[in-house]
Amino acid sequence: MGIDPLTVLDLSQSANPFAPDLEAVLARHLHSLRRYPDSADAAVLLAQEIGVDSQRLMLTNGGSEAIWLAAQEIGGRVRAEPEFGLHPRDATGPIWRSDPHNPSGCLARPDDAADVWDEAFYPLATGRWTAGRPGVVVGSLTKVFAAPGLRLGYIIADDVERFARHQPQWSVNSLALAALADLLDLVDLPAWSAAIATARTELAEVLRRFGFAAEASDAPWVLVRAPGLRELLAPCGVVVRDCSSFGMPEHVRIGVPDSDGLARLESAMVSSGATSKSG
Repeated sequence: MGIDPLTVLDLSQSANPFAPDLEAVLARHLHSLRRYPDSADAAVLLAQEIGVDSQRLMLTNGGSEAIWLAAQEIGGRVRAEPEFGLHPRDATGPIWRSDPHNPSGCLARPDDAADVWDEAFYPLATGRWTAGRPGVVVGSLTKVFAAPGLRLGYIIADDVERFARHQPQWSVNSLALAALADLLDLVDLPAWSAAIATARTELAEVLRRFGFAAEASDAPWVLVRAPGLRELLAPCGVVVRDCSSFGMPEHVRIGVPDSDGLARLESAMVSSGATSKSG
């Protein structure tokens, strides 16, 4: 489309819109790139931050590797469709569930049960690192920090060593490990979660003015039945998540933006020819 990728407003990722700028933090640790990674100290730091025994946590190359390692060891199947595409779809085995559910964005009820919980977005939805449920938990720091290229994820389990045996040597990069302590000093989950909830309401109101009803959500995104909206917004440099892979071709998932992003989304909807109900 002739659009500079650096100018694209990507609302398909649904990462933390209020994450701090990490360039200065990461720049202080560039020297670590000359060393082979050792994740032991960083894993202890993260376990302390989350509030779990360090023997129960292992770091991974993003949430996707955490899911892959768990699936390799125990397999499993999703609780119900639609569900996140990277979860295993075996005929039998442990039950997997994302919380908040992806794509609906709704948090699990107290009586919901699963064997493997994908809590990649749980901190941003609740202001807490984990629900502390029994079973296996997979998570993603790159969602919390809105830095998917950093590749930091984790598994929490009583027998976490069984998953580690599938992990390649030096899986998590030295830069991410060296910077983790400084990154954790920047974390304010309650404030970020509250800001996301407010921004999600504002996003839903903008969509309502253009005739689109956002479904109830606890996540840093909303699910919207909006056939053709993705194609309308793309020429304006705004990307939303097509939900065809969830079996929902008429829906899009729209990440919650900050105030500047929301203004740009609204401008793109006007430019794209969407009809405003507010006149």
